[in-house]
Amino acid sequence: MQSGDMVLTPTGLRFMGRRFPCAIGKGGVSGDKREGDGATPAGEMRVVGMLYRPDRIARPAWWAEPIRPTDGWSDDAGDPAYNQRVRLPYAPSHERLRRADPLYDIVLLTDWNWPDATPGAGSAIFLHQWRRPGFPTEGCIAFRRDHLRWIAARVVPGTRIIVSAGMAGALSR
Repeated sequence: MQSGDMVLTPTGLRFMGRRFPCAIGKGGVSGDKREGDGATPAGEMRVVGMLYRPDRIARPAWWAEPIRPTDGWSDDAGDPAYNQRVRLPYAPSHERLRRADPLYDIVLLTDWNWPDATPGAGSAIFLHQWRRPGFPTEGCIAFRRDHLRWIAARVVPGTRIIVSAGMAGALSR
């Protein structure tokens, strides 16, 4: 491991000498991630992008891109744009990135099953704001708002996120 890595531990995510409480997928950690299983994938991912809501917050880092009202993310395993950012309206199944709630005010994109997606191997593993402490995600890693802002101000493209298969059942869900 390197000093700039993010490492999921039983007590939260370690990054830059700090530990941040976080929520993971309702399906726990899985070494065999599948679309819709609600699991956080075990393995190594990298941060490949950052999105933010410019109507709600200031740009969290110089390389962050604004989320526009027409931004979505395809989660349809049969779609040629599966696990890619898409423009709305969009007929195949997708997730809207510009949400009414604050969960996606800042989104760190990962390279899980991206850019060349294997159909059904899972899409959209993001780091984003949590609903509340311990409330599980659909597979993403979620944080308290002020912690996510701290992370976003310091993370750089290519930062590794390490999730051990031994994490299954370690964090409360």
